Amino acid sequence: MAYNVRAYRVTKLLSQEQLGFAAGLDRTFISQVERARVNVSLDNIDKIAAALDVPASTLLVRP
Repeated sequence: MAYNVRAYRVTKLLSQEQLGFAAGLDRTFISQVERARVNVSLDNIDKIAAALDVPASTLLVRP
């Protein structure tokens, strides 16, 4: 999931701060997600996916 979040974020030209703001999450949390340092709840996966405008299932697919 970490790789996919970063890949979609970079593709959409968003900073971690911009993604965090759009998802209603802190920038440091987005950073931890991208580095696979935290376990992400389904609610937060859904928020990140909505902010990236992708289905949540695409974030969970192994790259």
